[in-house]
Amino acid sequence: MANKPSRWIALLLLAIAGVYLVLAYQLPEFPYAIIDSDVLPKGLGFLLIILSVVLFATAKEETAEEKEKRTIPKNDLVILLITAVAIFIYISLLEVLGFLLTTILFLLFLPTVLGYRKYGVTVAVAFIFSGVMYYSFTYLLNITLPQGIMPF
Repeated sequence: MANKPSRWIALLLLAIAGVYLVLAYQLPEFPYAIIDSDVLPKGLGFLLIILSVVLFATAKEETAEEKEKRTIPKNDLVILLITAVAIFIYISLLEVLGFLLTTILFLLFLPTVLGYRKYGVTVAVAFIFSGVMYYSFTYLLNITLPQGIMPF
């Protein structure tokens, strides 16, 4: 099993699925709901368990070429780390600054980190996408998004 990284990944995913299912079973049940709020999380948890078992069962020996493909260049690791930190900051500032402002800032920053250099398109997408999502959730679906420092 030491030569089969897919099996280690499958075991890790199986453990994550187990914890996820334990948490999914702690969701409250509503008495008058036909399809309750816990159906999707439980279904996804069981799907992850099934896929983990399939991955474990279909693991094969890794060739030297596949080992070489697994090495990640240092530049890509830096970009991955910056992206993870940006997502964490986005989540942390969502309540403070609000959905609209935080999403615009996130969508302005991340494409630049990933190497996209058409700044006009980036600005247009950031503002239009964030505005459409905010309008759709707030006014069409009546779902309140974090307002933050914005007066609306």
